[in-house]
Amino acid sequence: MKSFLRSFVVALVVAAYSTPAIFAANKPEKITTVEGITEYRLANGLKVLLFSDPSKPTVTVNITYFVGSRHEGYGETGMAHLLEHMVFKGTPNHPQVWKSLEDHGASFNGTTSFDRTNYFETMAATPENLEFGLKLEADRMVNSHIAKKDLESEFSVVRNEFEMGENNPLAVLEERIWSTAYLWHNYGKSTIGSREDIERVPIDRLQAFYKKFYQPDNAMLVVAGQFDEAKTLARINEIYGAIPKPTRVLDATYTVEPAQDGEREVTLQRVGDIQAIGAAYHICSGTHEDMPALDVLANIMDTTQTGRLYKALIETQMATQVRASAESLFDPGLISFSAQVEADKPLEPVRKTLLATIDKMTTEDVTREEVERAKNSYLKQFEMLMGDSGRVGVTISNWAAQGDWRLMFLYRDRMKKVTPEDVQRVAAHYLKPSNRTVGVFLPTKEPERTTVPPPPDVITMLKDYKGETAVAAGEAIEATPMAIEARTQRGQLANGIKTALLAKKSRGDRAFVELVLHYGSESTLKGRTDAAEFIAPMLERGTTKHTRREVADELDKLKANVRIGSGGGGGGRRGGRMFGAGGGALGTLSVSIEATRENLPKVIALVGEMLREPAFPQDEFDKLKKQRVSGIEQRRSEPTMQAMNALRRKTSPYSSDDIRYVPTIDEEIERTKAVKLEDVKKVYSDLVGASFGELAAVGAFEPGDLTGQFDKILAGWKSPKPFERVAMAYHEITPEDVILKTPDKAMALILLGTTLELRDDEPEYPAAQMGNMILGQGGDSRLLNRLRQKEGFSYSVSSALSVPSQDRAGSLMIFANCNPENAGPAMKAAQEELQKFLKDGITQKELDDAKKGYAQQVKVQLSQDGALAGMLARQTYIGRTMKFMQEQMDKIDALSVDDVNSAARKHINADKFINIQAGDLQEVTPPAAEPAPSGSAG
Repeated sequence: MKSFLRSFVVALVVAAYSTPAIFAANKPEKITTVEGITEYRLANGLKVLLFSDPSKPTVTVNITYFVGSRHEGYGETGMAHLLEHMVFKGTPNHPQVWKSLEDHGASFNGTTSFDRTNYFETMAATPENLEFGLKLEADRMVNSHIAKKDLESEFSVVRNEFEMGENNPLAVLEERIWSTAYLWHNYGKSTIGSREDIERVPIDRLQAFYKKFYQPDNAMLVVAGQFDEAKTLARINEIYGAIPKPTRVLDATYTVEPAQDGEREVTLQRVGDIQAIGAAYHICSGTHEDMPALDVLANIMDTTQTGRLYKALIETQMATQVRASAESLFDPGLISFSAQVEADKPLEPVRKTLLATIDKMTTEDVTREEVERAKNSYLKQFEMLMGDSGRVGVTISNWAAQGDWRLMFLYRDRMKKVTPEDVQRVAAHYLKPSNRTVGVFLPTKEPERTTVPPPPDVITMLKDYKGETAVAAGEAIEATPMAIEARTQRGQLANGIKTALLAKKSRGDRAFVELVLHYGSESTLKGRTDAAEFIAPMLERGTTKHTRREVADELDKLKANVRIGSGGGGGGRRGGRMFGAGGGALGTLSVSIEATRENLPKVIALVGEMLREPAFPQDEFDKLKKQRVSGIEQRRSEPTMQAMNALRRKTSPYSSDDIRYVPTIDEEIERTKAVKLEDVKKVYSDLVGASFGELAAVGAFEPGDLTGQFDKILAGWKSPKPFERVAMAYHEITPEDVILKTPDKAMALILLGTTLELRDDEPEYPAAQMGNMILGQGGDSRLLNRLRQKEGFSYSVSSALSVPSQDRAGSLMIFANCNPENAGPAMKAAQEELQKFLKDGITQKELDDAKKGYAQQVKVQLSQDGALAGMLARQTYIGRTMKFMQEQMDKIDALSVDDVNSAARKHINADKFINIQAGDLQEVTPPAAEPAPSGSAG
């Protein structure tokens, strides 16, 4: 009977794709509209949110199921997350989900949290893609293969994901704090679950879990981006209305965590190179009115420069990092505080200072300045979120899981009203020692309890909620290279900096600007590369007129983001930060700006001050250096970092006095420690200026005004010495098998790398791109299908092709993480797939699918304004326009199977790879590779 009913559901869904008139009578019910988002309800209970954004040439389909680790029963830990993996294993109508998504150029994922599971795909905005996304999620809702054969391979993939987390002691410490703070509630259990439950879950229990929770009355569908709202709603009703509302009733979870009755302590001992301490306190649910004040409290504690923990621990150099966060959940959550400490520093003084600083929050006054700073930061991020409909479509899942999607807007409204008195009140109520998880138990004369308020009635609370005015929409530009080139104005500033400007209406009236400045040469940077790497972060740390905190506050008030980094426009690359041709650019400063049209002039003026009048404060430099050293030290015991460093050193064999030299991790630590502030200031004064660079912008701005503003801030700032690009040379590698043992790390890494004598304007590069997609980069790649889908060795497996634009110094890398016991077999499987790829070649179908997926990916990339600004800057540096990208796409479209096979065999030799295994490996013997196919060349 169950089998018949299941088949009947399949038939209904299939019928819905072809016979829409059947369900026309049950029209969707409009529930409410808030700030451009409209909610509908289908007859079967499915919630539908439509968020139309004509300016966004992409469409996002997101479906949320209101089931997470909170809903798991005894022996079911990790089941919600495991199920998230299983619905990617296929349905009768979509037997290869990964491949189908790849064919549509989708950026996709599935995520599981305490309160919900969601799946989303963002694609180029075409009727075909939207239809695909809607049908796929309807099909996966009721027809997914939750089969024993798939479980047997996928459980080890999930176990590998579990092991990835186990490699991070700080993440495990956080899990231990949560599990100690919660004695009964499921929030005390990790979302990824117990290793034993993951490995032993019976298939019938997993199937029952799926059939119980993956139903329309327990789901919310969000469509966001560029689409016809009326047609889409009708189509959703036709497709999803075919799925009957189940007769079962979902019971509400009812476990309530009792009030904590004294401090608790947990200690974690694992291999690592840093120390950490954390403290957590029970707080209210995310829907309670106290939550925004708790969010502000967390910001007051850890915000850079003015945060109370920052001042108490970072400025005193007792710790290298501090963090505070208030977790907003369906049921009462936690507010957490933590500090990271160098391995050779005593931890007890840090613990005392951390707890004392938290305790003072209950007695010391909270200033209005602290509160306004935190509110401005939150409201800026909210405004930026609303400017990106795709992100809204996914983010709103978390709010819906707390009770209702409109909570996202209500929370913003409540945040605006938070006062210092509110923060003081919640601190006094929640931050009690008896409500804390970190220390030992201390008895008290009188019982002292924190009673956490129950979640309010969300339906009543939001009954008449309308929100604020919806964000203004922008205009649509076809996401093709030539359509973008037609709108791009090219020229130069008064100082010769080349410009590429695409002015258009954008959602939220926002502009994205990328300014790239080049400096130095191989001779002028020799012996100064470590100091040069401090320039970009120090430019963000205050000016002669404003402190770092004042700059951040001003950007929050202006609702703007400014990031200064190394790289972005090209230039010479330092070997120590790259593999093959990848990595950041040496001698390059990249300034990324996101701001509204109205505030852009003020932001540009502030950027000019940051670039030309940096303060280079000694205390900020000291803190930055400690953080960098601590971060490098943490990599010492990480398999991934050790393997990558080893491969970089072997594929970039420059001498130690060369600026492209790749230092060992220990060398990098010593070199970073040796940098002095005066060294950084000297490189800046000797080399940095605005004589060489590019300016690109996309979004809401007037081109003439923008160039005038940059002419003003850069006027007279000449580069003291000429910029000369540092070239990278091709190095033929010596094949080698390398074993790196990292004790007490549950996840291992296999890494295969070789160098390629190839540049991206050569005829064989388009063929190499398609070959790489088929081998390991695509969602239906050979490596993915072998190591993850078939063997279940790895959660993450891929290949990466890196080919520069100006040097014939490319690279190919294959990597996969796995259990240490599987490192040898995984390496052997990867080598076999590479050999088969070269020997047997590709098929026409593989090439057709790769071409289609690539074209869709390009559309998605070209629809992101910030990324497009960076792309225009890089093209301008090289001397190209979007025409080059179109020509590359045309070449890819014309490729034959022979073209791809010929390019692969010419540039790749399976016998010339460096093969690295890194992890907690016991008596490892490097796998014997089969002979390479004849005809392959280095």
